[in-house]
Amino acid sequence: MARVGLDTAAVVAAGAALADEVGFANLTMGSLAERVGVRTPSLYKHVGGQEDLNRRIAALALSEAADAVGGAVQGHAGRDALAAAARAFRTFVLEHPGRYAATIGVEPSGPDDPLSIAGLRLLGAFTAVLRGYRIEEPDADHALRMLRSLCHGFATLQAANGFQWGTDIDESFEWLIAFADRGLRAT
Repeated sequence: MARVGLDTAAVVAAGAALADEVGFANLTMGSLAERVGVRTPSLYKHVGGQEDLNRRIAALALSEAADAVGGAVQGHAGRDALAAAARAFRTFVLEHPGRYAATIGVEPSGPDDPLSIAGLRLLGAFTAVLRGYRIEEPDADHALRMLRSLCHGFATLQAANGFQWGTDIDESFEWLIAFADRGLRAT
């Protein structure tokens, strides 16, 4: 019998929170079972195993990131939208490094996969940023990849304590935003 109040969403949320605390690579079904107060086999009533849990955490993370970035860009255009999106994405990754790590390298199984749906929502939020620039259709994919690379790279390096020299990290991030803005305007 499943523990009262424990369902798939609660298991995935607990797994995501635990991944943020201990790191995605250290998340196990056993540690999650301990966290939610059940024996490991009981988790299989809610998720199909470690891979299923990981995919569900990735979909949750993409959905949450899409909400954060999409909400941040509303009402903004051009550089203001770029800055809002980049800051929201960075904040999400810094606050949720474990669940964000779950999104790296995971591939959707098809268009109805929650990963596809959430990923398209996040992509849509960054696509909205590009509307404030004169990016022609053939270059839109390149521009989106550039934005993802800049935002992902900076945020994941910062989350891993990869910037250990004296320059202020926030100042460097604002420099990155200005750099991306200049590049998008020049395209």
